[in-house]
Amino acid sequence: MRKIIWMMSASLDGFMEGPDREIDWHTVDDELHRHFNDKVRALGGILHGRVTWELMAEYWPTADQDPASSGVEADFAGIWRDMPKHVFSRTLRETGWNTTILREVVPEEIRALKEGAAGDLAVSGADLAAAFLRLGLIDEIHTYVHPVVLGRGKSMFQARDVRAGLRLAGTHAFGNGVVQLRHEVLRS
Repeated sequence: MRKIIWMMSASLDGFMEGPDREIDWHTVDDELHRHFNDKVRALGGILHGRVTWELMAEYWPTADQDPASSGVEADFAGIWRDMPKHVFSRTLRETGWNTTILREVVPEEIRALKEGAAGDLAVSGADLAAAFLRLGLIDEIHTYVHPVVLGRGKSMFQARDVRAGLRLAGTHAFGNGVVQLRHEVLRS
């Protein structure tokens, strides 16, 4: 059975972006970027929130044409561009790069996407993940904890009304100090 995996980078104190929406504190070196490339390449699709999709669409579609891009960045550009993507938005009218617009998170539609996918699906975006958590649609949470304390910003967990039991399924420490925590969401 395919899984829906929420993959998110966060500071040690649980923020996914700083107070001014900055993510310049992410510690992404070649080792971590290769890891992300391998993980995303194996997916059957990505489920983006609108804000995350727009952020990705600003850079990744042509990043492999930028002479300043590293090899791992150029590789990711092709992976992202070709990957089937769904963006949840009530305002977007058109997209590109193998992306379908969905207006609402409808559990039956998400389960059908999951069943028909060629691999696991990744959720990106804290607000979208909150909706998925509320509806019991997330199977695993992969948190990439960066060695920084921000003090404030946007919390990774926006679903403050949701309580979810988790089981640690694995960890991985990267050379740059980032630690991946893999948790399975326990079903009651």
